[in-house]
Amino acid sequence: MIKYVSVGKILNFHGIQGEAKVGFTKNQADFFCALDMVYVKSEHVYIPLKIKSIRLHKNFALVKFEGINSVNELLKYKGAFLYVEESTIREALEEDEFLVDELVSLEVFDENGKKLGFVVGVSNNGANDLLSVKTNSKQIVLVPFVKAIVTNVDITGKKIIINNIEGLIE
Repeated sequence: MIKYVSVGKILNFHGIQGEAKVGFTKNQADFFCALDMVYVKSEHVYIPLKIKSIRLHKNFALVKFEGINSVNELLKYKGAFLYVEESTIREALEEDEFLVDELVSLEVFDENGKKLGFVVGVSNNGANDLLSVKTNSKQIVLVPFVKAIVTNVDITGKKIIINNIEGLIE
């Protein structure tokens, strides 16, 4: 079964020729602009949309899809999320990059093997990604996802090892 991952959202139309104004994940412009096909979901079915052209404008992408040549043809997709096959994203990941859903629920340990909690989410503060870790005391602590702190991520072993510097996780 093919898994799909959201990579953007059609926010509105741009002009009268059926061009879409698309929002996408910050810092992913190169990946998004390299796409030649995306999918929209309609009633549990993923419909392919071939990309004719993409250009960046401010913090958005202006996307022209093949076969959509007017505002009326695009309006049915307004508000729709755009998806790609998970394999497309995996090919673009570098060695130390992970999908968010791979990290959520992983247990977090310090370098001595003490369990500190588990990952409940991932966010970004503009400078770097942050792991939201629910500690043993049920508090949510933000852990910078940088090599100096997150020393090992073992997806198959379902655990993350961190350098628990003083004051990070009590």
